[in-house]
Amino acid sequence: MLSIEITRECPLSCPGCYAYGETHLGTGTTLRQLRDLRGDALVEGVLGLVRQHHPLHVSLVGGEPLIRLRELDRILPALSKMGVFTMVVTSAVVPIPKHWMEIPRLRVAVSVDGLPEHHDPRRKPATYDRILRNIADRRVNVHWVITKAMLERPGYLEEYVSFWNARDEVDHLWMSLYTPQIGESSVEILSRDDRERLARELPALQPRYPKLLINDGIARAWVNPPENPKDCLFSKMSINYSADLKTRVEPCVFGGTPDCRQCGCGISSALHWIKTIPVAGPLKVDHLVRASTAVGAAAATLSASFEPHRWRAQPPASGAGKSALVQINS
Repeated sequence: MLSIEITRECPLSCPGCYAYGETHLGTGTTLRQLRDLRGDALVEGVLGLVRQHHPLHVSLVGGEPLIRLRELDRILPALSKMGVFTMVVTSAVVPIPKHWMEIPRLRVAVSVDGLPEHHDPRRKPATYDRILRNIADRRVNVHWVITKAMLERPGYLEEYVSFWNARDEVDHLWMSLYTPQIGESSVEILSRDDRERLARELPALQPRYPKLLINDGIARAWVNPPENPKDCLFSKMSINYSADLKTRVEPCVFGGTPDCRQCGCGISSALHWIKTIPVAGPLKVDHLVRASTAVGAAAATLSASFEPHRWRAQPPASGAGKSALVQINS
């Protein structure tokens, strides 16, 4: 899996956006300080990374990817012709092009962080009203980051799920939990009891709201997430580039030093559950992945390429300073 921050630009100023955190890139440089690309350079740069890494799936994120609509109009059909599954993660602050809906193997995911009382102040100008206008007559997925404040009002979870499940524009609804950086203190962080509650309540909603992508296995992974990047299947199987198409984002899409013990990444949780599934007898998916990554690490050593930081253990929490807040957008 390949993730690319295709632009440093975004018209939103979401509190705590992980992409703009000071430690996101781990180089002393922030996303806004990178030189991003436009026009032919961006198109050829993205397609070049895909040819280099041969991913099955590409996520195009930002910043706000739709800032680069002209380039995406060239990139997305090209990726489809290459047989690559692609997801564009957007705030839907501008209209999603209708003709994108005809591109095979493309999915657009719209970030909607809670009901209007939480989402609109946080993600303006990409408010509910604007999103609904900009996805009209399209087909999208909706991605939701759950924070502690959303658990304070009874019925909040079902109200959110019910609203988006009923929208004709929505194919699927999936969610992540707020994920902090090591040493972070924030009112948005979920406690273990909160995670236990979500693990009980959200799967119980799925039979009534079939667009909700959740099951007991994924929900339980929120309670017991991978302890470090080396134990995270998503971290092992993905590679992430920032807007200059050279800088790596490590150890995962969050960058910085994410607190893996409090990870709520929806994709990480799903893969953490998948790796426990038996393949044959005692053989599980995790055994196959471990063998594959061992071969990959050996090949990287022989080719003198560097070992990705995401394959290394999580640094200890002790002595860690406060980091920027984290908000999951993909």
